[in-house]
Amino acid sequence: MQTRLLRFFIRFLGILPLLLLRTGGRFVGWLAYRIPNREQENTRTNIDLCFPDLSVEEKEALIEETLKENAITLLEMPAVWYGETQAWLSRLDMGRVPDEIRALMQQGKGVVIAMPHLGNFEISAHFFGAIGKATGLYRPPRKEELESVMLEGRNRPGQNRMVPTDRHGIKALYEALGNGELIVILPDQQPKTAKGGGGVFAPFFDVPALTMTLVNRFARKTGAPVYFIAFVRTGGKPEYKVIGLLAGEDIVSRDAEKAATELNAGVEKLARQYPAQYQWTYRRFREQPDGSNPYKKRLFAIHGVKP
Repeated sequence: MQTRLLRFFIRFLGILPLLLLRTGGRFVGWLAYRIPNREQENTRTNIDLCFPDLSVEEKEALIEETLKENAITLLEMPAVWYGETQAWLSRLDMGRVPDEIRALMQQGKGVVIAMPHLGNFEISAHFFGAIGKATGLYRPPRKEELESVMLEGRNRPGQNRMVPTDRHGIKALYEALGNGELIVILPDQQPKTAKGGGGVFAPFFDVPALTMTLVNRFARKTGAPVYFIAFVRTGGKPEYKVIGLLAGEDIVSRDAEKAATELNAGVEKLARQYPAQYQWTYRRFREQPDGSNPYKKRLFAIHGVKP
């Protein structure tokens, strides 16, 4: 019953006009800024860490706008999942990004697409389907009932395929690159552990961040180029802009930390263009080299308890 109601609610959101969804998102974000909650505190911690030179007023403005933009992204997701591809493509200012990706694909080694949590990354399901076959890596959501709904929207028959973060999924990504296709990875998800070479610490906005080595392994073993991409809201017409850039040579370095630094630098270059649309609600720095956790410190401070 609960799953059925959830699916109905998601489907209902999917038929609402974007203007209404964005208005609702800004209201939800406005509330999230004024009512104490974990997302607000995560955002505040991240903004404090990553933008130390901003004034208190500038930080608070960015925190509030971030919560609004993140709420908009969340409410827009069902509309993207169940919307018509041509309708979504018509909303995009693609610039030179499609041409740049096609040129990279002509090298015959496939392309590793590094797509950070910036703007509305769900639009990628429509975008990549119009360029070529794409295989994406995903981490199953905590709520199992959300997984089938999410996959319905992200999988596009004959175009896109989603595979889980396990050895079978990794194998499928290597096969896709071998076929000269696109693979899509969210590069700013913190790996579960640094053990076994799954992650290394590298600077992100000058803050140590446990960073995946997976992108480096794909690029180094296959010779596939790495291209960063994001789909950001413009506030006008067209409603979204596609921004992208090619990773530097260090992305294929045998030095894992150097490659991870290049990976984070690419994400940072895109995020600095539209900082409020980045997912600062995520605990990107919860693992630190010294074993500390900046989010716990703030939690203890809020409740007046010494860590």
